[in-house]
Amino acid sequence: MTEKTEKKRRSPLKEYFNALFSALLLALVLRTFVVQAFTIPSGSMLQTVQIGDYLLVNKFAYGVKIPFTDTFLFRRDAPEIGDIIVFKYPRDPSVDYIKRVVGRPGDVVEMRNKQFYRNGEPVHEDYIQQLYPHLIGRLDNVGPVTVPEDSFFVMGDNRDNSEDSRAWGFVPRAAIHGKAWRIYWSWDGETHTPRLRRLGKLVK
Repeated sequence: MTEKTEKKRRSPLKEYFNALFSALLLALVLRTFVVQAFTIPSGSMLQTVQIGDYLLVNKFAYGVKIPFTDTFLFRRDAPEIGDIIVFKYPRDPSVDYIKRVVGRPGDVVEMRNKQFYRNGEPVHEDYIQQLYPHLIGRLDNVGPVTVPEDSFFVMGDNRDNSEDSRAWGFVPRAAIHGKAWRIYWSWDGETHTPRLRRLGKLVK
């Protein structure tokens, strides 16, 4: 067998591994800088986000970080009121949480008998779910507190079943993975059936 024939035999295998390496590198770059998949294991964001939803999170929305760190290479616009974000739980950074931004740096936020106030004004929240509207719990009267610089006050839409900033404080911007974007898969764990109508739905 000639050297030329041997090269021809190796060429398809080499091309396969080159293509595989390129695909893996592209996937790593996309996951690190652009978009990442997350699953929803709890009901704290019902009815906006369901248990069993699989989300794509836009990691480029608020800036780009150095891989495997919380240090920004550059920043984009900060999260806005109403954004649904995925972030590292401040008390255990190995755990990811999803909540809605309700207070930005400098805002004065307060819960008063289940009514949320921002800068002294009551906020109408048509996205929330209250399971016990007439029961006042430990998180239904909080503040007033001022949101610090580079931090955010977040709460779950399932207001009576959410441990959030009312319980453990503010979310530093550096802890935010990104903005929840779309549902790419949804699975009802109780009936073991896919929720096809939720596929591709914007998270808002």
